[in-house]
Amino acid sequence: MAWILNLIRVQLRRDLASCRGVAGDASSVLGKRWKDTAETVIIGGGCVGVSLAYHLAKAGMKDVVLLEKTELTAGSTWHAAGLTTYYHPGINLKKIHHDSIKLYETLEAETGQAVGLHQPGSIRIASTPIRVDEMKYQMTRTHWHVTEQYLIGPEKIQELFPLLNMDKVLAGLYTPGDGHIDPYSLTMALAAGARMYGAQIYNNAPVTSLEPTSDGKWDVQTSHGTIRANRIVNTAGFWAREVGKMIGFEHPTIPVHHQYIVTATIPEVKALKEELAVIRDLEGSYYLRQERDGLLFGPYEKMEKMVLQDSWVRDGVPPGFGKELFESDLDRIMEHVEKAMEMVPVLKKADIINIVSGPITYTPDLLPMVGPHCGVRNYWTAIGFGYGIIHAGGIGKFLSEWITNGEPPYDLIECDPNRYGKWTDVPFICAKARESYGFNNVVGYPKEERFAGRPTCRTSGVYELLKDKGSMGFHAGWEQPHWFYKPGDDIGYKWIETEVAQGGYDVDITNVTEDIGVLGIAGPNSRKVLQKLTNEDMSEAGFKFLHCKSIQLAGKPVRAIRISYTGELGWELYTDQKDLAAVYLAMMEAGKDEGIDNFGTYAMASLRLEKGFRGWGAEMNCDTNPLEAGLDYFIKLNKPADFIGKAALQEIKAKGLNRKLSYIAVNTDDIDPEGNETVWYNGKVVGNTTSGAYSYSSQQSLAFAYLPLELSTLGQKVEVELLGKKYPANVIQEPLIHTEPTRTRLQKKAQSKA
Repeated sequence: MAWILNLIRVQLRRDLASCRGVAGDASSVLGKRWKDTAETVIIGGGCVGVSLAYHLAKAGMKDVVLLEKTELTAGSTWHAAGLTTYYHPGINLKKIHHDSIKLYETLEAETGQAVGLHQPGSIRIASTPIRVDEMKYQMTRTHWHVTEQYLIGPEKIQELFPLLNMDKVLAGLYTPGDGHIDPYSLTMALAAGARMYGAQIYNNAPVTSLEPTSDGKWDVQTSHGTIRANRIVNTAGFWAREVGKMIGFEHPTIPVHHQYIVTATIPEVKALKEELAVIRDLEGSYYLRQERDGLLFGPYEKMEKMVLQDSWVRDGVPPGFGKELFESDLDRIMEHVEKAMEMVPVLKKADIINIVSGPITYTPDLLPMVGPHCGVRNYWTAIGFGYGIIHAGGIGKFLSEWITNGEPPYDLIECDPNRYGKWTDVPFICAKARESYGFNNVVGYPKEERFAGRPTCRTSGVYELLKDKGSMGFHAGWEQPHWFYKPGDDIGYKWIETEVAQGGYDVDITNVTEDIGVLGIAGPNSRKVLQKLTNEDMSEAGFKFLHCKSIQLAGKPVRAIRISYTGELGWELYTDQKDLAAVYLAMMEAGKDEGIDNFGTYAMASLRLEKGFRGWGAEMNCDTNPLEAGLDYFIKLNKPADFIGKAALQEIKAKGLNRKLSYIAVNTDDIDPEGNETVWYNGKVVGNTTSGAYSYSSQQSLAFAYLPLELSTLGQKVEVELLGKKYPANVIQEPLIHTEPTRTRLQKKAQSKA
C-alpha cells in the first residue's frame, strides 16, 4: 500500500513540476507571473484599452488583465497627432470629451508619468456665411453643457493665432482648454495608473482563440496559457475584426490612410511668447497646431482621393504589422497643403521634416462601437475609434461604470455596437467610410441625409413601391420615408438577452427584424378602410385601444395592434416582408374613396408633438426618468408586482423632482426648434429642448423642454436660443390637440350629461 501512495506522490510531483514549467516559461517571457483567471480581460493595448484597465482597477475591480499583441501603443495610438478637444457636434459625446480632458489634466500628478498635455485652446475657422450659421447652430446646443465655447470675431482670432492670414476669416468657434497630448506618454501614464491600482498588463501576449463556456464566461487562449474570464472586452483597434471573427462576428471597421505633416523650426513660431491655438480650417479641411518650434498639420482628403486599406478587411491585417507606417503620398493632399499655406503664410518657406501616413480605424458612420454585444454573453467592444486619443479617457470611465454598476452612466446609444448587423457588408463599409472621411469638414445640416452605400439589403417589402414617391431616411440600415412628395415639391439600453440570462427566465430570443415588416395606418377613416379588408370586428367594442390581435388582412396573416397613432385612431400592422407590398397595395386601393395617402416620419414628428407624445431617445432616454418626463400616469407604484425599476422610481419620488418636462410654444420667425437647443431665463441657462417642430394645426412652433420645477408652471416665460438668437417662449397646457381616444371619451361624457 505504501508503494502505491509513494507512486501517487511521485506522479503528483511530476504533474506539479509540469504546471510550474508552463508558468515558469510564461513568466520568463512576460517578466511576471501568468494569471489563469480574471474578472475582466481586455484585448488590445492602445490608449482606449489601457484607459479601461486603469478605470476598472481604480474602481476597485480585482483581477483586471490586459493582453497586448506586441507592445503598448502599437497600431494607431503611437503615430496619432494627439489632438484634444471639448468640441463635438453631437450631444452625448461631448461628455466623453469632457471626461477625457479632465482626466488628462490630473493624470501626471496621480501617476508621476508625464503626459505632454498642452492646452492653448482651439478655433474652428469660419470663412463663409453658411459656416458662420453652422457655428451659431452649434452654440445653441452647447450652453447647457459644462464646457466653455464661444463664437469669436476676427480680432480675437488673430490674438490667439497671430500668424493667420485674416483676409477670408469671418468668425471662429473658440474652445478654451483644447489642445494636444503626447499619445505614447498618455498611454504609459494610464498603464502606470492601471498597475498602481492592481491591473496586470501583458505585452507580447496575442490572443489565439476565444471560447465561451456554458456559464457565460470565456476561455481566452494565448501562447502563454489560457485565462478564464468573467467577461472580455475587445479594444483591439484595427485588429478588432480579427478578434471578432474568433467568435463569429464581422465587425464593420476599416483602416483609413491618414497623413499629417511636421515642419522644421519656423523662426516666426519660435519667436512667439505663447503657444498658438490649434486651428481647424473647415473650408481647407485640415487641422494645424504648433509642434515645438514648428507646425504640424493634417488634412482630410475628399472621398474620391482618400485611401482605404480595404485589403485588411478582406484578407486580414498582416501578422507583423504593429509600429509600421504606410508610404506617404504628398500629391494626394497637395490641394490642402496649398490652402494651409494661404491661410498660414509662414508655411510657404517651412521645411518638411516628416510626413506620417498611418492607419486609423473607421466605422461606417464614424462613431465607435461601445458596449455589450448582442448574440453572445459577456462580450463587450470599444472599437472603431477614428479619434481614439480624445475618446480614450472618457470611454474608459463610461465603460468602467457600466461594467461595475450594471447600467451605463448616461445615454450613448449612438455608439451602441448593435446598431450594425449582417447587413453591413464590405461594399457598404467601404462606401460609407469613404463618405464619412471625405465629408469630415463639410457643413452639416439638420436632418441631412447621406447616400453612399444605400440602399443596403435591409429594404422592406414596400420599398420598391415607395422609393420614388418620397425622401428616404436611413435608420439602422433600413430605408424609411421621412416625407412624401407633392406636386411641385423639390425632390430631393439594457438590452433583453442580459435580462433573460440574469433573471433565469425560460425565454427564447430570436431576432426577426429582417423577416417582419410594419405598416402604420392612422386617421378617422382608418377603421373603415381596414374593415373592408378583413372579417375581424374592427369596431370600438370589437378592437379596443392598445389591444393586439392576429387577423387576416387582404388574405394575408397580420398581427394588428390598435394604438393612437400620431394621436389619431390607428393601427400598427406587422406581417412577413414577402406579404408587406400586397397588404400596402390592398389598403391603398381600399382607401381610395376615403382619400388615403402616404405620410413620413417628419409629419409624424409634428403630429406627435401636437398631441404631447413623448419620443424615445428624445424626451425619454437613459438620462431621464418617467416621473420627470410626465409619464407617472402610466406607472402604478402601488401595485404588488415588483417590476423592473420600481424601487428606483419609489426612491426618486420620495426625494422629489428637480426638473420637469414642459410643453412650450416658441415665437419664432423663419426657424423652428428641433431639439437640444439651450433654454434661457433672466440671462441664465436653465435647461434644454428635447424635440421640436412646426405645428401645422396651430400654425406655431412647439417644443418639449426640461425646465427647473419652479419654471415649469403654465404661462411661465423663457427663451429658446436658435442660431444665436433668443426667441420668446412660454409654457402651455398639453396637449395642444387631444388624442382620438380622449376626444371619444369626452364626447361620450358630454352626451351622457345631455
